[in-house]
Amino acid sequence: MSTPLATPDETRDFPIGRQCPYRPSTGYDAFRADGPLSRVRLYDGREVWLVTGYAEARALLADRRVSINPRLDGFPALSAEMAELEGTGYTDVLIGVDPPLHTRQRAMLIPSFSVRRMNALRPAIQDIVDQRIDAMLAAGPPADLVAGFALPVPSMAVCVLLGVPYEDRAAFEGPARGLFDPDPDRAGEAMTALTEYFGQLVRAKETNPGTGLLDDLIAEQVHKGTLSRDELVRYAMLMLIAGQDTTANVISLGTLALLEHPDQFAKLRADPDLATGAVEEIMRYVSLIEAISRVALEDIEISGHHIKAGEGVLIGAAAANFSPALVPTPDAFDVTRSPRHHLGFGFGVHQCIGQNLARIELELAFRALPQRMPNLRLAVPADEIRTSVTGPMERLTTLPVTW
Repeated sequence: MSTPLATPDETRDFPIGRQCPYRPSTGYDAFRADGPLSRVRLYDGREVWLVTGYAEARALLADRRVSINPRLDGFPALSAEMAELEGTGYTDVLIGVDPPLHTRQRAMLIPSFSVRRMNALRPAIQDIVDQRIDAMLAAGPPADLVAGFALPVPSMAVCVLLGVPYEDRAAFEGPARGLFDPDPDRAGEAMTALTEYFGQLVRAKETNPGTGLLDDLIAEQVHKGTLSRDELVRYAMLMLIAGQDTTANVISLGTLALLEHPDQFAKLRADPDLATGAVEEIMRYVSLIEAISRVALEDIEISGHHIKAGEGVLIGAAAANFSPALVPTPDAFDVTRSPRHHLGFGFGVHQCIGQNLARIELELAFRALPQRMPNLRLAVPADEIRTSVTGPMERLTTLPVTW
């Protein structure tokens, strides 16, 4: 069955802004009223499909008839800066390639991100969490939770995993965020800086190996000729940025959500064992990634709609996470439930490879904050806190808190 396109007057612009920093816009209700798929207009005037139905979102994320390759005609970039980034080569490993190349690349990394290996990092991550809270308490209120906790915890943890010296953070933290700068020149400078840093690091590790994941890949893949040095540099950049930035944003936005729902913060304070499941609810509720871009390789029939080959598809992870098909009361924030089938880590073959690490970091963060800082609260009115959309993600630049 073929569904006619909406008229220009009916086609809504996308993305839509958030009214509340820590949860997706209620504007998705209008899209849901249209059904599980809608036509939307992007920044460049192109019309693409937006998928807001939970079942349809999961189905398309698992469908090999849609591609993640941003170099294909019709691939929907959410902004001009994302289009620029996708042309730099940053997406040439894992997040921008399809099977069978993706299968080969992912197979090299899967053992390093196993539950067993990530659990072995738990004591080191716990030490990082404790050290950052110790430092905040010693300095006294007020504090910026982003700079003091949300950013350094995952940054230090991913450095431990990769074998990257954290004392080099000035060389990668700024450029990692600079990749998504709306100014293409500054974004290009950030890409150059990161490429040069990791190129130098890889060369140094070849002569003086350590014990991190990069060292393992050099020994097991680069020296055997199954992975080039250029590929390893891109792997390193991707893992550092994804491991640092996304988790930092969930910690900061999740903390803001908890402080704005003091009854939920109190539940975590009273029962720290709720933190494991609460991570899933926080991921669902914050829904950091609004939409996941794909392009159809073949004609696809889904829920009465006909997606043509070459058409762009935006899988609305944020909208799907607020579907009654996932949780019975999606607008409620409830840390006592654990909706593990949310789309915060994606789904299908491209599901986040670092999710086991992220879950540990988030669990330890949201376990420690209510216990160690039981009187934590905002230092400014909530309506003064704003997010910025940088690349595909919502983020807080600062989160002023006191206790």
